[in-house]
Amino acid sequence: QVRLVESGGGLVQPGGSLRLSCAAYGRIFSITALGWYRQAPGRQRELVATIPTGGTTNYADSVKGRFTISRDNAKNTVYLQMNSLKPEDTAVYYCNAVTQSRGNDYAYWGQGTQVTVSS
Repeated sequence: QVRLVESGGGLVQPGGSLRLSCAAYGRIFSITALGWYRQAPGRQRELVATIPTGGTTNYADSVKGRFTISRDNAKNTVYLQMNSLKPEDTAVYYCNAVTQSRGNDYAYWGQGTQVTVSS
């Protein structure tokens, strides 16, 4: 199993920046991808960005050019740098890890961290 612990959410004004962090514990050697998703009130959870192990990053169109996902393998941590934040970025942000075992994929989620963009 993999446990994910997020930090870094908060309240920020439009145009501001925040950096989210997510530390992974447990069977980290089995992780094939890390990512960030978000869920706004009344909406479905949606992909924000992913970073596969040894692969290229992927971003939702709504955050391209503003958000950057990165990972520090030595610290088993994935980051989401969010710049030029907009009110529509307000949501609970969830860290996600995908592992592979015996040909099956498994998804793990963090507890979520609130990001509020408001003046």
